[in-house]
Amino acid sequence: MNTQLFGLITSASFGSGPLRTRSLLSVFEEDAGTLTEYTNQLLQAMQRVYGAQNEMCLATQQLSKQLLAYEKQLNILHSELAKQLADTMVLPIIQFREKDLTEVSTLKDLFGLASNEHDVSMAKYSRLPKRKENEKLKAEVAKEVANARRKQHLSSLQYYCALNALQYRKRVAMMEPMLGYTRGQINFFKKGAEMFSKRMDRFLSSVSDMVQSIQGELDAETEKMRISQQDLIAVNESVYTPDSDVTSPAINRNLIQKAGYLNLRNKTGLVTTTWERLYFFTQGGNLMCQPRGAVAGGLIQDLDNCSVMAVDCEDRRYCFQITTPTGKAGITLQAESKKEYEEWISAINNISRQIYLTDNPEVGASVRSCFHSQNVKNTENDKIIPSESAGIQDSAQLIAPGTPIQFDIVLPATEFLDQNRGGRRANPFGESEDSSKDEVEDSLLQQMFVVRFLGSMAVQSDNTSEVIYEAMRQVLAARAIHNIFRMTESHLMVTSKNLRLIDPQTQVTRTSFELATVTQFAAHQDNRRLIGFVVHLSEAPGEESMSAYVFESNTEGEKICYAISLGKEIIEAQKDPEALAQLMKSVPLTNDGKFMLLNDQAEEDGTIHEEGEESEA
Repeated sequence: MNTQLFGLITSASFGSGPLRTRSLLSVFEEDAGTLTEYTNQLLQAMQRVYGAQNEMCLATQQLSKQLLAYEKQLNILHSELAKQLADTMVLPIIQFREKDLTEVSTLKDLFGLASNEHDVSMAKYSRLPKRKENEKLKAEVAKEVANARRKQHLSSLQYYCALNALQYRKRVAMMEPMLGYTRGQINFFKKGAEMFSKRMDRFLSSVSDMVQSIQGELDAETEKMRISQQDLIAVNESVYTPDSDVTSPAINRNLIQKAGYLNLRNKTGLVTTTWERLYFFTQGGNLMCQPRGAVAGGLIQDLDNCSVMAVDCEDRRYCFQITTPTGKAGITLQAESKKEYEEWISAINNISRQIYLTDNPEVGASVRSCFHSQNVKNTENDKIIPSESAGIQDSAQLIAPGTPIQFDIVLPATEFLDQNRGGRRANPFGESEDSSKDEVEDSLLQQMFVVRFLGSMAVQSDNTSEVIYEAMRQVLAARAIHNIFRMTESHLMVTSKNLRLIDPQTQVTRTSFELATVTQFAAHQDNRRLIGFVVHLSEAPGEESMSAYVFESNTEGEKICYAISLGKEIIEAQKDPEALAQLMKSVPLTNDGKFMLLNDQAEEDGTIHEEGEESEA
């Protein structure tokens, strides 16, 4: 413990290793409490010895009256011993208890008061609204937080100094009374029976030298602490001001470990909530929380395969939410600065991808995500489509670094012109509305799904479903980092010829993809409502482009994958009448001769309701 004495104050002062400082502080406080209890018991025992010696003086005085010639010698001998025990045994332990232990207790109370004032000011600062800020009020609250932190810092420095000094002082304080008792007894026996020896003299001399050496170490440590306090007091006030570098904070997005204070949102009723400031830290793939007074942290959330995104919550700044792998909303947290906010989101994203399990996690955090491929099962025909690639390719081979992401589906300019003119709308794909309707009616497969567009981006490969998982990861991460909450809702029509995205209000086809150009499609193995597919197009002779589209569906993504797979089978079967007839026998048909895909078709049709184009995530 003594090798870490100076580390307690320096680590706490410069803000490094808060968990280590808290652990050391709890150990030192427990040691101080044990020392106080032991000191009280020792003082009681020494007072009892001193009382017994006084009783011995009275008894000897009565005895000396009977011995006449020895009266003077006996009284002087025991009186000197009693006086020496009072001065060298009882008095030092009383001074140690009243001075050192009482000082530590008082500084502990002051440190607690300063910490409570800091919590009150931080709660007031956290309640500042994000919009329509009052700069004067914000400056006043920030100054109040800075003053509270400075006061807490100074009180903690004094408290830590007292705890450190107590570690040296207790070694002397426990030894001085025993040394005084020993000296008194030796002098008593030396005068009474000449039992003093040179060996005992050397022992007492070495003990005295050790006490002086410890006192010298204490003086040196005290001087170092004094210099450290002066250096800390002279630092700039921006060190204590929250969110002082909001314009250009230095953000580390490759973290796989993170610790610090966050505000936790708790529901206290149907519509009421409270916010509690707690200390959070990550440990492996878990998010831990350590309340005040607790010896260790407890598990709050398993972060493996979780997702995190920024949220608007009660008009507070820097809020983010952790969602479980099943899509259920988890806990909502608030950081105190933009830097902490960005780093917490990046760290949780990295941990959710299990990068902390790799050999070089720092490289893994900045390069790729660990999504695992999954075989897509045909639930009706017991047909399995295996993954095309046995190994997981590097993300740079799937998607070029820095590839832009489109977060919305924009209508072509010709459609806007046609709608503004009020005339007949021209189909941007060179088809008429009548031909489109006829094509849908002639199609052997028609299946409608309610989906929300998350994003699309160019990819470099379409020979493995890993490219879809990587696109999902990058799109979701970009939405969380850039605070993009809205998604465009559409109806996805799957036919035996193409995929259509239809506006739910106007029934206008936003975009269409020929089914033959869809080369890859897959659903996320953890969040079953995520679906993606890759479209391979030939833009010009010798020029080809591949793009990945990511959606969130109201139904399971595997059902959409099954519909696309069946559409591709129909295209192949139409080349051979016998194969088409066999396929029609194996799959149930509707009354109008079309393929019936899902048993809950009626239920899903009921879920398609008329909503606006923009829906809240």
